[in-house]
Amino acid sequence: MKEGVFLKTLCRTLLTRHPRKPNSPLHLQMDRLERYCYNPTLRWNPQVEEYFIKAYGADYFHRISTALTRPSCYSCIRVNTLQSTTGDVIEKLLAILQERRQQNGSSDGTNVCHISDDLAKATLGSSETILPNKSVQDCFIEKCQIPSLDYVVFVKGSGPHTIDYGHIANKPPKEVVVSRKCAEAVLRGAQVYVPGVLACSAHVEKGEVVAVSVAVEQPSSTGGWGVGFTRGTILQGSQTDPYYFERKGLYIGQGTTVMSRAGIFRASEGVAVDMVHRIYKLPSFRDILEGEIFLQNLPSIITAHALDPQEGERILDMCAAPGGKTTAIAILMKDKGEVIAVDRSHNKVFEIQKLAAELGLKCITTYKLDALKSVQQMSESDRKDTLQCGEKIESIGISDSLTAGIEKITCTAICGTQGGLEQMGNESHISKAELRKNNRKLRNGPGRNNCLGGRVEKSKGFPPNSFDRVLLDAPCSALGLRPRLFAGEETMESLRTHAKYQRRMFDQAVQLVRPGGVIVYSTCTINPGENEALVRYALDTYKFLSLASQFPRVGGPGLVGGYQFSDEYKEEWLRHGEEDLVQRFDPSSPLDTIGFFIAKFSVGSKDV
Repeated sequence: MKEGVFLKTLCRTLLTRHPRKPNSPLHLQMDRLERYCYNPTLRWNPQVEEYFIKAYGADYFHRISTALTRPSCYSCIRVNTLQSTTGDVIEKLLAILQERRQQNGSSDGTNVCHISDDLAKATLGSSETILPNKSVQDCFIEKCQIPSLDYVVFVKGSGPHTIDYGHIANKPPKEVVVSRKCAEAVLRGAQVYVPGVLACSAHVEKGEVVAVSVAVEQPSSTGGWGVGFTRGTILQGSQTDPYYFERKGLYIGQGTTVMSRAGIFRASEGVAVDMVHRIYKLPSFRDILEGEIFLQNLPSIITAHALDPQEGERILDMCAAPGGKTTAIAILMKDKGEVIAVDRSHNKVFEIQKLAAELGLKCITTYKLDALKSVQQMSESDRKDTLQCGEKIESIGISDSLTAGIEKITCTAICGTQGGLEQMGNESHISKAELRKNNRKLRNGPGRNNCLGGRVEKSKGFPPNSFDRVLLDAPCSALGLRPRLFAGEETMESLRTHAKYQRRMFDQAVQLVRPGGVIVYSTCTINPGENEALVRYALDTYKFLSLASQFPRVGGPGLVGGYQFSDEYKEEWLRHGEEDLVQRFDPSSPLDTIGFFIAKFSVGSKDV
């Protein structure tokens, strides 16, 4: 790695003193260094880029944009404290990863000892290191020292690494080109799977070493964006290859083919390339310590803490999939109380249920429900006819469901004065024909629209003022997720549409939380129109809402000011004095997290 960096620096120095000549050895060497590397530039819609530059400043936005193209340097693991302890998990992870290093010769790149002191200091804004420098041999696992987050474990990765792709004069390396989404997954530690491969060099056989590059969307003749690849294209390694110049600086690693070229484009699934040398190396935790740990971004863990759930409370997670925050809330409540998790997708509801069962949580109840219809609209006849009320997916483990051979669905009844939901306990009658039909579906696997082949009727929602706390982790533009290699799909129109959608969901949340309760709003985007502008809308529209302080406070302040659009619409953000009551996570900061935003509201008397 050091030799590669030294060579690049030397070449640049020589070229500054002596202009390079075409086809000279130095010219060819520099071309190889510039081409076979990872140095992406994130492309934005021009109007969106202008908007963000106004919000952040040109230099600051450039740093954010660059950081978004890289993965975080560490993995964040949440320990299920109801099943294990932080100390036990660290010991088990050390043993597992030590075994991996012995098998792979430390090729996974996880033998870096500590997360940087910058990360530690930035977390509390002090000079005191909060991540302990306690090592065990090549220790790279650290217990988080942020107050109240002692059940969080950091695992340090490494990168960026310089890779020798084996290019020699007039003989470029054999190569596989993958889609942008496939590449983003590879940068997070995945292998290259068959559906993600777009093109491959000729005469590639199983077991050959290949360079892996990515084809990122480019402007199309129709005015949009696209990838001009026909899947199965043969690469010649010359400038006539599709996107030859566009793929410069977009090489994400080197691997060994698991199939021949013909096999890759004939198969419909499976691993195509086993990644051996990666630009960024993070250990995989797939199928490790199931039930004891959950891989989750640090801001998402802090979101559950900001909600501050208490034992015995009734809490709603409005957009709950995939269930990370739902289960974090349940664990903070010590599985005592009621956590209602809803999502509009049938399959995602079962994913939440499966995760809850895996973690051994009993207080989570899942529903199929559109967040925009969370507040129940009831007529007098509806109140009398409880059999027509919203249906609930019973909180059972997936394995129990499979054993039963059917999907159990129970009706729920509205508890008028209490505003809660009461289980009726009478299961729907299922005929033998229906039972045989469900058994066939289970044997044949998931259908196109249904995870287990069952059917769930849409819920009619919940009564107003029926929850102590509500979490709205709203669907958003996701412009804070990383690594990201393309951002041009979002326009100013689409960003404003996201914001309108989020306001409608927030209106539902306000109606569902009781006076004296709490609402936490969060997104995984850097867009102030979906963050600070939502806070401004909430405070101006609902006078009984006020921003509340959050604990622990790890993120930075929010943005103050606003933006004037060309159509005369003015988007207002926070006002002075409000910026320190929200948490904004900057992907370019030493915290090295995803871009994220958290706002917490206290709910006063609604009679105001």
